[in-house]
Amino acid sequence: MMNLSRPSHSIILILFFMLAINSTSALTKYNVLNFGAKPNGKTDSTKAFLMAWKAACTSADSTIIYVPKGRYLLGSMAFQGGCKSPQIIFRIDGTLVAPQDYRVLGKSTDWLSFEGVNGVSILGGALDAKGPSLWACKASHSNCPSGATTLSFTNSKNIRIRSLLSLNSQMFHIVINGCENVNVQGVRIIAAGNSPNTDGIHVQLSKNVNIIKCSIKTGDDCISIGPGTKNLWVEQVTCGPGHGISIGSLAKDLKEEGVQNITVKKTIFLGTQNGLRIKSWARPSTGFVQGIRFMDSLMINVQNPIVIDQNYCPHNLNCPNQVSGIKIKDIIYEGIRGMSSTQVAIKFDCSLKNPCTGIRLQNINLSYLNKPAQSSCSNVRGKTLNLVRPESCL
Repeated sequence: MMNLSRPSHSIILILFFMLAINSTSALTKYNVLNFGAKPNGKTDSTKAFLMAWKAACTSADSTIIYVPKGRYLLGSMAFQGGCKSPQIIFRIDGTLVAPQDYRVLGKSTDWLSFEGVNGVSILGGALDAKGPSLWACKASHSNCPSGATTLSFTNSKNIRIRSLLSLNSQMFHIVINGCENVNVQGVRIIAAGNSPNTDGIHVQLSKNVNIIKCSIKTGDDCISIGPGTKNLWVEQVTCGPGHGISIGSLAKDLKEEGVQNITVKKTIFLGTQNGLRIKSWARPSTGFVQGIRFMDSLMINVQNPIVIDQNYCPHNLNCPNQVSGIKIKDIIYEGIRGMSSTQVAIKFDCSLKNPCTGIRLQNINLSYLNKPAQSSCSNVRGKTLNLVRPESCL
């Protein structure tokens, strides 16, 4: 029988982080004000922050970079790894703000990026990326830059992000790419419900990632789970507005790593476009999705509470019109309850070539405006246990 309790890697990771927090008094401290940063929100403090990072990075001690209260104007910055310091903590009591002109950040991929680092923590503070002006540009169909991700970690290990506010990102708020042992806890993400491509937390090519006790309000997926994600634990996350928690979209490339061992539990969805979603384009791929546990979720006025869509094509533009090669199997939905805002509360639209297998519905109770909802199944095999409403089509 499968053990659905928190895996041992998560417990070890949490203990490591607790020890790190309790040892902050022994750290060598660097105050960004001493490097010339100005807390007035008008003077460019980019150089000062990079100098503080260099000092901490080259120290042989565990270090803390302290950002006092105030507003700090910052351009695009890359914090590079290869550090001597075994642990660097950004302790932020202030707000980091992007330039008012969206074009300054918009031409960059990232606003604040950490690359090849080990043992970095971000504790507290707020990141204000001033995204609305870029969103307005995109809404007017003008010639606009793509926009920057607010905070990214790439090819990094032993990362923690705690009690951070990400406000109005131009594009994705937080990206975890090619990382190992990451703990995200108590994070708040806020953007308008119509803000484009503002995924809350995106994880890909990463393993042993925990996302705990977060509130995400945004214009795209609250959490998006990309190829190569393994051992992801999501718990006590509130999502809405947004597009839900999504695995995918997959099948973007022919050769693609799989997604496996994902647990999503104790989540709340408020007025979202989707609840628990798996999505792939209808084209060939070597990718797969397996070992997924969706447990104990509350849906409040959600358009698609449970959905697998292997014919994903937003706005029906340039659809590949092929057959998805993504193999989806061993997916459990348990304790999913609440109200759908559309009549079809459960939709499994799977691949004709690779039908979804091992789908299990258990203790599901979804209604449609306090009336019976419906299920829709295509190319799917599975079973139901205990009460399942709407009536299963498996």
